[in-house]
Amino acid sequence: MHELSIALNIVEIACEESQRRGNARISAVYLKLGALSGVVKDALLFSWELACDGTPLAGARLDIEEIPIAVWCPQCAAQREIAGPFEMLCPECGMVVTEVRQGRELEVRALEIEDG
Repeated sequence: MHELSIALNIVEIACEESQRRGNARISAVYLKLGALSGVVKDALLFSWELACDGTPLAGARLDIEEIPIAVWCPQCAAQREIAGPFEMLCPECGMVVTEVRQGRELEVRALEIEDG
């Protein structure tokens, strides 16, 4: 389960930021997770508590924003969302599309830091 190693890396990133801010308490981590990232959301959430145990992030929430797959359609000259990785057709004109514009994200977007 590579989600545990990903969760551990996120905890490490957040702990480093906490230290830079004088050991500030982090109550939430906000993550962008693309549909093509290869990460299973439920497995990552399950791994989160294990990764946080015994760290300054114990009890912190992992808030995941799921990013859909978006491709560029040269026929329409527009970005379009598609339902899944095996449906590489523009939903408007039906043209085969190959340029993925979003959906690969795995990014810590923000930290919620408590005062005091």
